Amino acid sequence: MTSTEQLTGERTDFLQSLRRHRGFLLQTVDGLTDEQAASRPTVSGLCLGGIIKHVAGVEHRWMLFAVGGAEAMGREEVDWVGQFQMAPGETLSALVAHFQAVAGRTDELVATLDLDAAHPLPEAPWFEPGARWTVRRVLLHLIAETAQHAGHADILRESIDGARTMG
Repeated sequence: MTSTEQLTGERTDFLQSLRRHRGFLLQTVDGLTDEQAASRPTVSGLCLGGIIKHVAGVEHRWMLFAVGGAEAMGREEVDWVGQFQMAPGETLSALVAHFQAVAGRTDELVATLDLDAAHPLPEAPWFEPGARWTVRRVLLHLIAETAQHAGHADILRESIDGARTMG
């Protein structure tokens, strides 16, 4: 199957859910300047550009896991602090373009991966030792992660200029 538009059933449901929550997240940064996207309007220290960056990184790493397991996911180092911030020289438009490229790759993989394929999770204090996730479970996690951060982003956007994107 070459086009995600030809998918039906469960794969379509995954893609529609991911796309919906990605859309909410992208809507939160629509029309913002780089300065606004880098601002931290709440005590949390989060910024909208950083959330876009984080969600793209999380989706990318989980799709590495879906394809090649924890070893593939672990090949890329994570900047646990910097992933939530816009670094000097980063622009919102570049972060959004990267986010969209990652989303496009995920959409292609959803069309082809075996949803029942499973890999042991990486060793981390937040994962149960010996647990395994299927590709299906990874996609459910990505939907939840994206939706959660879209809600965070909505609060940040409202704090910046009063705009509300989710209600």
